[in-house]
Amino acid sequence: MVFIIGEIGINHNGDIEITKKLIQIAKKAGCDAVKFQKRTIEKVYTKQVLDSPRQSPWGTTTREQKMGLEFDKKEYDVINNYCLENKIEWFASAWDIDSQYFLQDFNLKHNKIASAMLTDIEFLNLVANEKKHTFISTGMSTMEEIEQAVKIFEDSDCPFELMHTNSSYPMKIEEANLLCIPMLKEKFGCNVGYSGHEVSAYRVSLIAVGLGATSLERHITLDRTMYGSDQAASLEPAGLYRLVRDVRTVNSILGDGKKRVWPSEVPIKEKLRKK
Repeated sequence: MVFIIGEIGINHNGDIEITKKLIQIAKKAGCDAVKFQKRTIEKVYTKQVLDSPRQSPWGTTTREQKMGLEFDKKEYDVINNYCLENKIEWFASAWDIDSQYFLQDFNLKHNKIASAMLTDIEFLNLVANEKKHTFISTGMSTMEEIEQAVKIFEDSDCPFELMHTNSSYPMKIEEANLLCIPMLKEKFGCNVGYSGHEVSAYRVSLIAVGLGATSLERHITLDRTMYGSDQAASLEPAGLYRLVRDVRTVNSILGDGKKRVWPSEVPIKEKLRKK
């Protein structure tokens, strides 16, 4: 069964009520988990970047924009309790070491390595030492960089699975390169999922599942026209409902690969092979 993740990320726009609605939608759709992103703004971005002008609902600088999108302990306590009440898992991708320490305060089953963090050795070692099942996104990464990350998790005896992805937002269909899924699976002998950033064309995600993806992550939103850099590459509720339904159907269609004579075939076999 494919593990389906509704990536809320920063599509909540700093609003806990929007967050709750997105959690409800993911639960109703049949997602296994929702995911967020956690950053220590002053450490992830330089002062020059943070001081640069940027118009947003929170002000006129990049700092105000980033801070407006960032949840802290108070909001994550609400998220944690709300997900427990609604019986859906949550976890987050940390973008710096302090944020990973922050997430350790919660009883999370999974970790996530964002593509941007794949080459941060200190960070990878910190996460691997937690020994939690970790999804490792491989966007904008070379095979050598992926090998280096895999070795850290193998050496730490930390369970993991890679996630094939393209880090463009939105992704061009011709850059999906989904044959990387079976290639990575064979190369590293591990499960491989798919994190999709394509616009609307959720058939890409279905093909990924058909090629053996064991997990699927898609950004979700209430409305793709909302403010935010990830909104356009996200699925609205109706699209998410269809995606989860069709992914589960693909699982059923693929079966287990064991050749058998189905009960429905028995009378046909007896009739057609009498001679």
